Amino acid sequence: MASSPAAPAPRRASAGRFFVLEGLDGCGKSTQARRLVERLRALGREVVHTREPGGTPAGERIRAVLLDPALGEVDPLTEVLLYQAARRQLVAQVIAPALARGALVVCERWHYATQAYQGAAGGAAGEAVRASSDLATGGLEPDRAVLLDLPDAAAQARMDRPRDRIEARGADYRARVAAGFRAIFEADPGRLRIVSALGTPEAVEARVWEALRDAL
Repeated sequence: MASSPAAPAPRRASAGRFFVLEGLDGCGKSTQARRLVERLRALGREVVHTREPGGTPAGERIRAVLLDPALGEVDPLTEVLLYQAARRQLVAQVIAPALARGALVVCERWHYATQAYQGAAGGAAGEAVRASSDLATGGLEPDRAVLLDLPDAAAQARMDRPRDRIEARGADYRARVAAGFRAIFEADPGRLRIVSALGTPEAVEARVWEALRDAL
């Protein structure tokens, strides 16, 4: 029996734009997402700020399961499917409606994180990650994604809270994640940009803005 096709990509109003921030845990994604949202709202636009996994009631429940240290080790493909379930709900409930009405969407993480964490670092088959991502997103890609590139030691030093289940994995795992991210972003430099996350929040904010403002 033929497999079911992926859900169609959401239709966008001409003014709707989708922006993604990625990077290792501790790179400053949340800080920079908040700064970007404030800058975009100052332009008089409606801006929707969301995150992965999460962003919806169902997604936040899935997030709590995925990041719970008490869960222990989980099969990489199981992790992939849980992330994709949360992602699908986020697209259907938040991102697609926002884009359809012409809003700007800023999302902390997208399927690139699943490729890097569960695929490149965790060992889940690339084909399974890509196919499930297409199914979850309906082929939706950001107008611009920015990878906040930060050495692991600096990222770890910035984290002043207890580690969740994924964050607690070791340096070798994080090195594979970082390499996975770089490979993804270097393959599409026109739409996916890498910026240094070293320096003050203000300096990083300026780099992020320079990397995506032409996509407005």
